[in-house]
Amino acid sequence: MLGRIHSFESFGTVDGPGIRFVIFLQGCPLRCLYCHNPDTWAYEEGTEYSVEEVVSEVRKYKSYIKKGGVTISGGDPLVQLNFVIALFSALKEEGVHTCLDTSGYLYSNMTQASYKRLLKVTDLILLDIKHIDNEKHKELTGQPNKPVMAFAEFLSDNKQPMWIRHVLVPGYSDDTNDLINLRKYIDTLQSVEKVEILPYHTMGVDKYKRLNMTYPLEGLPEPTADSVALANRIVVEGEYSSENIAVPYREALS
Repeated sequence: MLGRIHSFESFGTVDGPGIRFVIFLQGCPLRCLYCHNPDTWAYEEGTEYSVEEVVSEVRKYKSYIKKGGVTISGGDPLVQLNFVIALFSALKEEGVHTCLDTSGYLYSNMTQASYKRLLKVTDLILLDIKHIDNEKHKELTGQPNKPVMAFAEFLSDNKQPMWIRHVLVPGYSDDTNDLINLRKYIDTLQSVEKVEILPYHTMGVDKYKRLNMTYPLEGLPEPTADSVALANRIVVEGEYSSENIAVPYREALS
């Protein structure tokens, strides 16, 4: 079993609990406007590794990640679903905590059997819900959010531990009403252990320049501390009421 890998990170601290060895796989079906890893989009890129080769890399850092584990990210690792299942199976035999970071977009009811195999060897899933509104999700990522919702509900039905993540992009995913609807949706799921707001950042801009690509959100500032705090109150803490009034981002700038 071979997989195409973009890169490794040996000391990840924001990709699940504890210190983690992070594996970035190639391939992604989404084209998020704020993506800071466009070099992971194409499946044909990267380097081929066998499951055993990757496990050998992980073993080098086993003493550092004993209270953390391994996270597979991307791209979107579900592009290489069978490789992820094989790798996680091998890591579980090593006693390693396994975590998957995904948008869930590639989930389908037709492939439930494969996904149930995945859950058997996955301790935690980091699920990125880019937008709760389907049309706005299309604008932000190029794809609808229906498969994402179906995947979240599949995880909930199977009581799979998950953390929900939401990237707060000014003018795109920070509308108060949308944030309230996102929190209401999260409240319908059974196995959510944690919710995180990830503020949009511009650290990927230089990479676009190096790749001779146009950055879609050129000039867009990072969210203000107040907007991040409001999003945290609504989505993370579940504190909202009719007194929360959305202020259009561009209007707030004027």
